[in-house]
Amino acid sequence: MRILLTILLLMLAACDMPHLPKLPPAPIAAPAKSGEIVVLTHNGPTTYFEGDDGKSSGFEYDLVTRFAEQNGYRVRFIQGQNLGEMFGLLAQHQAHFIAAGISVLASRKEVMQFSPPYMSVTQQVIYNKDGIKPKNFADLAKMRVEVVAGSSHTETLRLAAKAVPQLKWTALPAKWDEEALNRLASGLSDAVLTDSNEFDVARKFYPNLDVAFELPKADPLAWAFPRTPDPVLFKQVQQFMQKIKQDGTLKRLIDKYYGHADRLEEADVSGFLDKMHTTLPKYRKFFYAAQDATGIDWRLIAAIGYQESHWDPYATSPTGVRGLMMMTTATADSMGVDDRLDPQQSIMGGAKYLALMIDQMSPKLIEPDRTWMALAAYNQGEGHLEDARVLAQRCKLNPVAWSDVKTTMPMLSNSEQGGAAKHGFCRGGEGVIFVENIRTYYDILQKFERPYKPLLMSKND
Repeated sequence: MRILLTILLLMLAACDMPHLPKLPPAPIAAPAKSGEIVVLTHNGPTTYFEGDDGKSSGFEYDLVTRFAEQNGYRVRFIQGQNLGEMFGLLAQHQAHFIAAGISVLASRKEVMQFSPPYMSVTQQVIYNKDGIKPKNFADLAKMRVEVVAGSSHTETLRLAAKAVPQLKWTALPAKWDEEALNRLASGLSDAVLTDSNEFDVARKFYPNLDVAFELPKADPLAWAFPRTPDPVLFKQVQQFMQKIKQDGTLKRLIDKYYGHADRLEEADVSGFLDKMHTTLPKYRKFFYAAQDATGIDWRLIAAIGYQESHWDPYATSPTGVRGLMMMTTATADSMGVDDRLDPQQSIMGGAKYLALMIDQMSPKLIEPDRTWMALAAYNQGEGHLEDARVLAQRCKLNPVAWSDVKTTMPMLSNSEQGGAAKHGFCRGGEGVIFVENIRTYYDILQKFERPYKPLLMSKND
């Protein structure tokens, strides 16, 4: 009885005690001490995501891992649920910085430090073309407007509402802008604010969406640090950003994720999406077989086939190229194709020819530039590609970077440049369009079509 009474007295005493404030967690160790950088990001198409090969990818992922490699750090990524959570963790020094496409705003600069910017974007108002196109914020006051909670777009709308008090919007608890764009495409809203890079990546999946109007002021994107960042790390990041701008690394990364984003028109994307459901299934097994034979992703081979013929096995051009992969007689013969109008033979022959082009590329070329260069050679010939690379070197550009070579290849149609080139004139601009369109079709197929894994094939495939 005495023991029970003692316990009750202790419990009552505890109830009378004031609640102590919860102490913040201890800051994480400096990278110079731990050898590790802890980076906050979020899962999304422009930041950090897992590809269908199971490997991490994304613009921010590539940028951070390059920085870590150059400075001898390990990287630990932490995926935040939303911007508010990431900003809170950063303020408590639970991460060294945020790499998630953060806009550098005046309000944020009061509580955070920022790295040198790596790119600039504009804010865009996106609308569904089945509805009314708004021309300004006054028009938006009559519409269902959505933005991602905590984003720079909410601040933009708050400022706009001072001039247009009727302006209202819904802040979505979403992780990235494409969720809002998907709702817009489905008719669940009338307009969405997003950054231009986000829409560049997403627009090929939503042909019924377009830009209504764009804000004139560009916003720089940068890595966000605590107000008092680790001084050694912050200086290393500043030096890294300067270096990748000077040596072309940043330019190549931007091209990898955004360089081909706006090549296709709405009709091109709509036609592709339609044929992806109606025509592609007829030939999928032939593309699978081509991957088996060459090791090239079947979706890339299919993207080439669509660019060449829209998957029409009987396509014929005025110059005599024929079939689904639009092969010349000479190329078909060299690849063992007896009948160019046989889709199975055409697909296999085209895949083997691309594999040959890739194998013959300079060993200095690394992926994905190696494949994009091989596609240019597939379309224009190895000689003209080499001329474009030589011209890039003369122009003090990088001859092993597709982002640079694609700027010099169109010059080969110029009488001055083409005439001086070893292999003469070519319509280099057509080669660039060929490659960039295929990159876009390939992106779409990667989003909607499964990778081919023979042991996991279903009976219906």
